[in-house]
Amino acid sequence: MNRKQKKNLARIIVAAALMLALAHVPLGGWQRFLAYLVPYLIVGYDILYKAGKGLKNCKAFDESLLMSIATLGAMALAVYEDGDYTEAIAVMLFYQVGEWFQAYAVGKSRRDISALMDIRPDYANLEQENGSLERVDPDEVEVGSIIVVKPGEKIPLDGVVVEGASSLNTVALTGEALPRDAKVGDEVISGCVNINGLLKIRTTKEFDESTASKILEMVEDASSRKSKSENFIAKFARVYTPIVVYAALALAFLPPLIRLLGLGMAPEWGTWIYRALTFLVISCPCALVVSIPLSFFAGIGGASRQGVLVKGSNYLETLSEVDTVVFDKTGTLTRGVFQVSAIHADKLNEEQLLHLAAHVERYSTHPIAESLRNAFGHEADGCLVESVEEIAGQGIRARVNGQTVCVGNALMMEAAGAEWHECDAVGTMVHVAIDGEYAGHIIIADVVKEHAREAISALKRDGIKQTVMLTGDSSKAADKVAAELQLDTVYSQLLPQDKVAKVEELLQQKKTGKLAFVGDGINDAPVLSRADVGIAMGAMGSDAAIEAADIVLMDDDPLKISVARRIARKTLRIVKQNIYFSIGVKVLVLLLGALGLANMWAAIFADVGVMVLAVLNAVRAMFVNKTTI
Repeated sequence: MNRKQKKNLARIIVAAALMLALAHVPLGGWQRFLAYLVPYLIVGYDILYKAGKGLKNCKAFDESLLMSIATLGAMALAVYEDGDYTEAIAVMLFYQVGEWFQAYAVGKSRRDISALMDIRPDYANLEQENGSLERVDPDEVEVGSIIVVKPGEKIPLDGVVVEGASSLNTVALTGEALPRDAKVGDEVISGCVNINGLLKIRTTKEFDESTASKILEMVEDASSRKSKSENFIAKFARVYTPIVVYAALALAFLPPLIRLLGLGMAPEWGTWIYRALTFLVISCPCALVVSIPLSFFAGIGGASRQGVLVKGSNYLETLSEVDTVVFDKTGTLTRGVFQVSAIHADKLNEEQLLHLAAHVERYSTHPIAESLRNAFGHEADGCLVESVEEIAGQGIRARVNGQTVCVGNALMMEAAGAEWHECDAVGTMVHVAIDGEYAGHIIIADVVKEHAREAISALKRDGIKQTVMLTGDSSKAADKVAAELQLDTVYSQLLPQDKVAKVEELLQQKKTGKLAFVGDGINDAPVLSRADVGIAMGAMGSDAAIEAADIVLMDDDPLKISVARRIARKTLRIVKQNIYFSIGVKVLVLLLGALGLANMWAAIFADVGVMVLAVLNAVRAMFVNKTTI
């Protein structure tokens, strides 16, 4: 609770205490009026000020004006009739209670989102040529500089570890409490907290382009993208409020004039003015104006706690309507990292075959070469590798301990005169020949992400009707992944423009529901923009994909797609509940008030009571751990 909230709560308590105390003090006339005026002004001076400011700026029709007219009118009636002042004070008092609940709920949700602001680093330790460290603003660090991150400090810029090893706390970015290990050669992103070891990092991005800055920019922009529900409520309030004021004026003056001039009866001004004031209190649109944006704000805050960044409430609303999810393959459903998945040796044994292939590929920077070296892991074993020759489009030839070893594709085997054969295993075949004789092959394949299958199952349980995969890979590799993950449809061997065309085709086929596309690469940016909702992998995804996406998964876990969709659906359910409940209660009590069957206390419930209930309901959107469909 901040200082302003504490101050407002104190005002409410003091005013309530004074009102209760005055009920037991025998006062009358102007003394009674002045005594009750004190708690009224204590609790309502800011509302009166806002109403006066609105009139001055020609922006009068808002809830502050409605509350001011209603309570000042009730006070005037009490003076005229020497009646009960507590109704006017109670209206203002309970209105302030509702405002306090709203402020507390917004503050709670804002704290969840603003926790992300803690990822903004205050400084960077820049290593100088003489080895000393200089604390500088992260904006001043150039790409390629060496920075030092001590235990307990935030990583200020994206980069690659060049010295040291440590564990990183990534909870503010990903929502994942489990620390992530970082060692030499690993990419690290800004906003993570270094837990134990000293790290030296070569920066790869400027501060404005780093992950922390991009996240903060997304969060700050999110509130400007309104949902259809929010836009409707804003327009509704602008039209509704002046209509209500004019209707209240008509209710206050027309019936008495008709009674006086048309029927020759007593006008009963006090009765009809009281009904008009009650009508104003009932009709105040606070519950709708407050609870709808708050529901979306709470939903976005709850998503951020789970490591899902939603760039605006309009995207949260659209995500709730998604029934088709289209995936890229590499880097989205699979890790995008080649690994040795099978070794088939015709000569030697499997370990010896891998040993020779890894040595021949020792100096290559190709991802396949790296996967072979990682699989072998014992480069420093004393083997003599010489005469290394890379043949474009074929592979690498080298002499290992006096033997000529060729490692590459079918073209290299044919050039070496080695009789190779096909393999049923899915993946890239790396053939090995020794002195022109075929020795076997190694299968290199991409690896499915840990939670990919669980993610697809969760989406189907949550009501997704169709799951589709688009990939540029071969049909054999694509079909294997699709079968393993139990996807409904797969399209392979697609160029980037083919993916856009395929998404266009899927969109044209849809009669209901929305389509979401999930990707991570630069070539996915056009498809992310074209889909109803674009979802990008934020940890290792390209900047272009993150920029084009509407929702970003900060830990690259596809299982978070289902989490985000459940949050969206829960948020929209809460929004609809608040709309129906608020309008329903107000219409009912408005009719009763116009007929004289509802007094000011009923009006207080219809306004403040409904607002408090709607706000408390909206707060539920922040809690997503047990969210169901």
